[in-house]
Amino acid sequence: MSVHADGMHADLSGLDPLVVNLTHRATVGDLATRGAQSFGDRPAVIDGEFVLSYRDLDARANAVARGLLQHGLRRGDGVALQIQNRWEFIVAFFACAKAGIVVLPLNLALSPNDIAYQLADSGVKAVIAEDEFLPVLEPAVKADCAVEVVHVIGSSPETVAGRTASNWTELLDNDTSTVEVFVDDRDILQCLYTSGTTSLPKGVVTSHVSVVIGVLNSALGFGMRRRRVGSVMPIVLPLFHVTALDVLLLPLLLTGGTAVLHQGFDADAVVKDFANHRVTHIALLPAMWAGLLEHPDLPKVDTAALEIGLYAMAPMPGDRLRAIRGAFPQADIILGSGQTETTPLSELQWPEHQGEKDNSWGCAVATTDVRIMALDGRLLPPGEEGEIVYRTPQLMDGYLNNAEANAKASAHGWFHGGDVGYRDDEGVIWFTDRTKDMIKSGGENVSSVEVERVVLDHDTVAECAVVGLPDDRWGEAVTAFVVKHPGTTATPDDLREHCKTKLAGFKVPKRFIAVEELPKTATGKIKKHEVRASHGPTSHDDPK
Repeated sequence: MSVHADGMHADLSGLDPLVVNLTHRATVGDLATRGAQSFGDRPAVIDGEFVLSYRDLDARANAVARGLLQHGLRRGDGVALQIQNRWEFIVAFFACAKAGIVVLPLNLALSPNDIAYQLADSGVKAVIAEDEFLPVLEPAVKADCAVEVVHVIGSSPETVAGRTASNWTELLDNDTSTVEVFVDDRDILQCLYTSGTTSLPKGVVTSHVSVVIGVLNSALGFGMRRRRVGSVMPIVLPLFHVTALDVLLLPLLLTGGTAVLHQGFDADAVVKDFANHRVTHIALLPAMWAGLLEHPDLPKVDTAALEIGLYAMAPMPGDRLRAIRGAFPQADIILGSGQTETTPLSELQWPEHQGEKDNSWGCAVATTDVRIMALDGRLLPPGEEGEIVYRTPQLMDGYLNNAEANAKASAHGWFHGGDVGYRDDEGVIWFTDRTKDMIKSGGENVSSVEVERVVLDHDTVAECAVVGLPDDRWGEAVTAFVVKHPGTTATPDDLREHCKTKLAGFKVPKRFIAVEELPKTATGKIKKHEVRASHGPTSHDDPK
C-alpha cells in the first residue's frame, strides 16, 4: 500500500488490468460462471420438456459470447433481443453480459415503427430474433439504424432487410470455456425502454453493479437463499420487462433456484407447476391471481411449499387478497413496487403488515432511501403528501440520449419517479397516485388509485380504470371505466351507492362507463392516456 496526497491507494501498477478487473468486479455475467461452479447439474431453467442445468447455461452463454465477439461486436456495443420466454433469451442475456455487450430486450407487442425507433435511438449493432418475429422486425430494420447482422432462432434466411442473417446455432457452436474479457461493473448492462404509455418511450440504461445490487436486494426480500434444494418459480411475466428479468429470474439464478418458463399466463399450466415442481415463489398480476383461484384443480394439488406470493402493477381488491391468503395460508402474499429506473424492487411489504397495511407499498428495501418531497425540494415529515423520491445504488445511469429528462428526474439531488404519496411513522410508503393521473375535481385532489380500489371491491367489477375527464362544472370529473365479471349486472346507481359508503362525496365517480376491455401494455399496466382519449367531456353514465 502506498500513501498519496489524495489518500490511501493500493499500488496495482505491477498487475495486468484484466486480472484486477476479473478479481474485483461485480458483473452480471459472472453470476452464470459462479452458478455453474456452485450448482453444476442442478436445473436452472425448465422450458417445456427441455431442462437447462447451471453448467449448460454457463457453457452456452460462453459459446454465444464468443460468437458475438467474433462477429465484430465490442464492449459497449448493443444487441437487441426479440425472444419470448425461452431458454435462448436467458443464454443470450448472459452471453452479452459476459462479453460487455449491452442488452436491449424488445417488447414483443411493439409495432415495426416502435421497434424502428428503439433500434435507431439505441444504435444497437445486432439483433437476436425468433424467426416468427421476422415479419415485424424486417420493416423496422429497413429504417435508418445501425444493425449489421440478425441472428435468427429457427429457420434463417440469408438476409434480413439487406443485413447479414445467420442462424443462432452458429453462435452456439463455439468454445464453451469461460470468457474472460474486461468488463467494468459500471459499464452499461441493459437498455430497457419505458413501457410505452407515452408516444416516445425513454431508454433506461443501467449498469452491471446496479443490477447486481438490485438482484441481491430482491433475493433478500423474497427469502431466497443458497441451499441443497433451491427455490422454484414459474415465470409467466415477459422476460423483456424489468420485473421478470431483474426481480424474478436473476435472484432465482443467483441462489440456485429453478425457473419454470411460460409464454404467458395459463392457470392450467401454473396449477400443473404446483403439482410437478414444488413451487416456492410465484409472482402474478392481480387478474392472474383471480384466474388461478378460479381453477377447479387448485385445491387438489399440494401447494404447501409456497413461501412467497407476489403481486404488482395494479391494485388488488380486498376480497381477492383475502381469498388468496385463504388458499395459501402458509405463504406470505405481499406487494412489491418499483420502476424500471430504480431496478426494482424499491419497496416491499413486510409479511407482518399483511391485513394491516395491504394498500401500502411497504417499506424501502435495504439499499434504497425513499423520501417524500414538496414541489420546492423540501423533504417532508411523515404524514405529509408529496412526490416519492429516491437515492439508491440500484438507480439507472440515466435516460439514453435525453439530457433534459435526466436533469428533470434528478432535480434537488433525488430521483423523481413521478409518483405521489406519503410515509407513515413506521417508514411505510403509501402510494397516492401518479402525478399525471391525479384528478383535480372541484378544487380537490382525488387519487385515482383510491377510487379504483373501492370500485374493484364491488362484486360485479373485474377491472377498473379511474381518470379525470374535462367537465365545465368540475374542471375534471372523476370517471370510472369498468369491466364487469361475465354474467353480472350492476347499474351506475348501484356502483355509485357502493362508492358513497367508502369515499368522500367529491371522490365518488360522476360517471361510470362500462367497457369490454381496457387498453394495456404487454406487462398488464392500464394505458390511462388511451382511456382518457377514448371519451370526450363528461355528460352522463353509460347505460350498460
